[in-house]
Amino acid sequence: MITVVGIGADGMAGLVPASSAELRRATVIYGARRQLDLLDDSVTAQRREWGRPFLDGLHAIRDVEGDVHVVASGDPMLHGVGASLIRECGADRVTVLPHVSSVTLACARMGWSVQDTEVISLMSAGPRTAVRRGGQAIVLCRNGSEPAELAAVLADAGLGDSQMAVLEQLGGPAERRQVGTAQSWASAPPDGVDDLNVVAVRYLPDERLLSILPDDAFAHDGQLTKQSMRAVTLTALAPRPGELLWDIGAGSGSIAIEWCRSGLNCAAVAFERDEQRRSRIAANAARFGSNVDVRGAAPEAFADAELTESGVTGVQVPSAIFIGGGLTTPGLLDACLQRLPGGGRLVANTVTAESEAVILQYYSKLGGQLRRFQHYRGESVGGFTGWRPAMPVTQWAVRKP
Repeated sequence: MITVVGIGADGMAGLVPASSAELRRATVIYGARRQLDLLDDSVTAQRREWGRPFLDGLHAIRDVEGDVHVVASGDPMLHGVGASLIRECGADRVTVLPHVSSVTLACARMGWSVQDTEVISLMSAGPRTAVRRGGQAIVLCRNGSEPAELAAVLADAGLGDSQMAVLEQLGGPAERRQVGTAQSWASAPPDGVDDLNVVAVRYLPDERLLSILPDDAFAHDGQLTKQSMRAVTLTALAPRPGELLWDIGAGSGSIAIEWCRSGLNCAAVAFERDEQRRSRIAANAARFGSNVDVRGAAPEAFADAELTESGVTGVQVPSAIFIGGGLTTPGLLDACLQRLPGGGRLVANTVTAESEAVILQYYSKLGGQLRRFQHYRGESVGGFTGWRPAMPVTQWAVRKP
């Protein structure tokens, strides 16, 4: 049996009796150096620090015969090793004894209700993924420099008025809080922040929208899927939590960003030939904290994902693909269909006769749903109002068997 014990910055003194007893009966305890150092002399077990890469440590625990213990920070099931061990070893082999989480402690210090507060982890992502257009969040940081980095990112995103508090060594004798705004910390970062910290952020101004974004929310050069078409396109793509989208011919990145906004942990890869547009996509994604990986032209930039010691290289397999440009590029549609897994969705929009001919050819072979959208906008005609048509858009949506 694998027993995971959560521990706080107050060490053994803060543990409930059941957790203390587990650690005192242990023969081998794995953990990070910081947590292992919190154990007192009453714990006689052999102490083993996590190796690198982290996955090797999980495999070492998985392969141990008999009982093994793991000590982890706070609640091991909140962005912690508990969930990783259960995925690797199975729930029947893992028992978790949680401590009070840093999120709960931070909310208590701030006077915030936990259910109204988003939790954002930077353990495997950069500070730009913590950008929000309103609300409040507890941001879990990897080290003492990330609060200042987060402040700079928020200030650059037009959120300089956001209220920030860095909470260090929560629950321990050295607990400390420093407060400021994103703008003030961007120019004068807080001093001597401990590596064990979280940041409480109230995002200002509050510009949250749950609907499809207006067109002027994106920087663009005219290559933009308009708001009304974005709405029907997202409906056809049908995003689900945690899925990955490939946005081909991404233009401003509006579809990729809307995809990321639509559900928990949704991510996108944007393929765009033009270098200036690639920079614009990255800036638009940063404004909304969207997890968008910007790549070059498709299909040349397609590459199979490969796991290495430094992480995943190449482009991971998508759950869905959107083609907003480049349909007439030789081999593009075949390359997309080849890389789309069974059950994956492909949606293509076009306004040109040449691209429509390509869509019709594939529709005749693969089926799916074929639609044409025509939108009109009311505009002034002298002293009156008339309807001005936008270019009609042909859309093909298909699910790979």
